Amino acid sequence: FGVGVISTSGALGILVPPSIILVLYGVSTNTSIGALFMAGIVPGIMLASMLAVVTWFIAWRNGYPRMQRATFGQRWTAFRESVWGLLLIVIVLGGIYGGIFTPTEAAAVAAVYAFFITVFVYKELKLREVSKVLLQAASMSSMLLYIITNAVLFSFLMTHEQIPQEMAAWIIDKNFSLWMFLLVVNILLLMAGNVMDPSSILLIMAPILFPLATKIGIHPVHLGVLMIVNTEVGLCHPPVGLNLYIASGIAKMGISEITVAVLPWLCAMLVFLGLITYIPEISLWLPRALGMI
Repeated sequence: FGVGVISTSGALGILVPPSIILVLYGVSTNTSIGALFMAGIVPGIMLASMLAVVTWFIAWRNGYPRMQRATFGQRWTAFRESVWGLLLIVIVLGGIYGGIFTPTEAAAVAAVYAFFITVFVYKELKLREVSKVLLQAASMSSMLLYIITNAVLFSFLMTHEQIPQEMAAWIIDKNFSLWMFLLVVNILLLMAGNVMDPSSILLIMAPILFPLATKIGIHPVHLGVLMIVNTEVGLCHPPVGLNLYIASGIAKMGISEITVAVLPWLCAMLVFLGLITYIPEISLWLPRALGMI
């Protein structure tokens, strides 16, 4: 039960802003990152609620024990201790939507703020450990830059050979309906999500799917949220979802056991994917109401 909850809910972070994956999609397709952030809020709340209902139902049906309800004093203490970390979200989103800095600048501000809070307020990181953290960050950045470089080169070659245009012409010539195209996109992304991490999928697939989708009338923001949700499901989808293997290594459980464990939440995620795919207003309502699209 614990592995099932964590394996599926651990994928939520890439949909709820501020999300690095949404930024990568925005950069890859020249789509407004602010609009993408707003578009992820309602779907994020919906998916979290659906996963929470599944969790509650399983716990209720099996009579799992519950902790005692926290007192007001305990809640206040927990809030007071975590408020510095929570302010990071306020600074990032407030700065972006307040026009104080761009999403790229927000990342730099967030890094400086997180460094100050971690070292001088929470004191969880010693100054002598900063160099090690910087080396780890440089290693991760190098890997991402390598992926981005190859993705940009791949995108250039695809565009130079006019492959997206040819695919778009073929789809239009075959009279693919909108719902059929979306179904094919979902299947393609779910298959990719089994063997690739979300960053790689976005950087490689977005430049290919974006011109096809816009050609047949799919909104770029809707496509972005759709791709993110697909990668979320792919992380938890057997037989080779990345979250399953990570959970297997941590919990020392077999893949078959974990696959059975995640099935209730995975079914909820697939239902949610269907809603996001064929009801675009779930993603577009909030950014449209704010005048961002």
